[in-house]
Amino acid sequence: MAHPTGIQNDSLQALLARERGRYIASRPRSQALAHRAQSHLLYGVPLHWMTDWGTPFPLFVEAAKGASFHDVDGHDYVDFCLGDTGAMFGHAPEPVAAAVVRQTQLGFTTMLPGEDAAVVGELLAQRFGLPCWQFAMTATDANRFVIRWARAVTGRSKVLVFNGCYHGTVDDVFVDLIEGQPSQRDSLLGQVYDLTQHTVVVEFNDLDSLRQALAAGDIACVLAEPAMTNIGMVLPQPGYWQAARELIRAAGALFVCDETHTISTGPGGYALAHGLEPDFFVLGKPVGGGVPCAVYGFTSELAQRMQASKSAAPPGHSGIGTTLTANALAMCAMRANLAEVMTEEAYAHMFELAERLANGLRQVIGQRGLPWCVSQVGARTEFQFCAQPPRNGSEAEAAMDHTLEHALHLYLLNRGILITPFHNMMLVCPATTAADVDRLIATLAAALDELLA
Repeated sequence: MAHPTGIQNDSLQALLARERGRYIASRPRSQALAHRAQSHLLYGVPLHWMTDWGTPFPLFVEAAKGASFHDVDGHDYVDFCLGDTGAMFGHAPEPVAAAVVRQTQLGFTTMLPGEDAAVVGELLAQRFGLPCWQFAMTATDANRFVIRWARAVTGRSKVLVFNGCYHGTVDDVFVDLIEGQPSQRDSLLGQVYDLTQHTVVVEFNDLDSLRQALAAGDIACVLAEPAMTNIGMVLPQPGYWQAARELIRAAGALFVCDETHTISTGPGGYALAHGLEPDFFVLGKPVGGGVPCAVYGFTSELAQRMQASKSAAPPGHSGIGTTLTANALAMCAMRANLAEVMTEEAYAHMFELAERLANGLRQVIGQRGLPWCVSQVGARTEFQFCAQPPRNGSEAEAAMDHTLEHALHLYLLNRGILITPFHNMMLVCPATTAADVDRLIATLAAALDELLA
């Protein structure tokens, strides 16, 4: 039986079985550690997402540097996952590593600012064009804090998101469209109140639906990635964001631009490159070069409204922030990463290699007559199992085939190449080489030839 992807099911299952056997046979140390970890770690891993790779047991890493890492069984890998963007600028960039080593002798956390705080604020304002900033430990926290601020300053309760979105583990965004109706995701464990009372969801690239949702006048903010990246890549249609931005502004809502992934667009992110003028800007895991931290920026006008809201509220804990926010290690890492790693030169290198990768993938797919497409946002590239790039989350989800993804990912992994497990996303970093890219393209071509034989 043929999949809509163009791959025969029997060939797919046979390849998957072979690759699982090869994985098991070549990684006895990872298997032993996986067995050991089962005693005390839920699912045998410190974060259950670490089991999402489709491998028979988790892969245990010994060291990572630049664009590669080394596992406990002695295998080397070229890394195109890069910590699902956390290491988008490479593993342990030298300036960041050196800064963190220096700071370890000066203290980890005091809940007080140091010089790095002032410098990082200046660097963020210069780079992203927003004058005011606050910090968080993760993009999840940053998005959660921004939603609270947006509700506080607007006096409105509702958040609008796009179908298939992902903004970390913020409860408010776990709402999808099911047959056109907002529905809380069944996968959200332990949720006891109805999220649809305060979360509105529409399809991406659908201006009419956005206009209709905003018309009620009860939306505090629209939270969006400027290009969707977590349901498979969905790019905005020409002119979409310019029109959407005007609708949001006219409705008195705030536009929150989550660029945790789309920072791949360029040194200032997608919003700056395309003139989106967000009210809030969120950037998570890549900003500290792999050290856990996140930032959110906002306009001067919003800063005044935020301070007014806080001053008018009763004294006490606001629920915005954590004690490890802006700790000394995170601040020194951001300073080094922003000043010395996230450079124009680094992006130019990444763009050239991502273009090489995208073109190579299109050639491999086209030569084999597969009904697949390739999309790219700067240094981020993805192939999807549909002939035309999806226009919204529903189309992107319909194109997914998790069994085929796992088979291809495992084939690559067994040959020393790692890509992101959740879909077919690949990143290049400043340390990635043309040879790395060519190796990925050639190995994927070999996998497809086996499947199509």
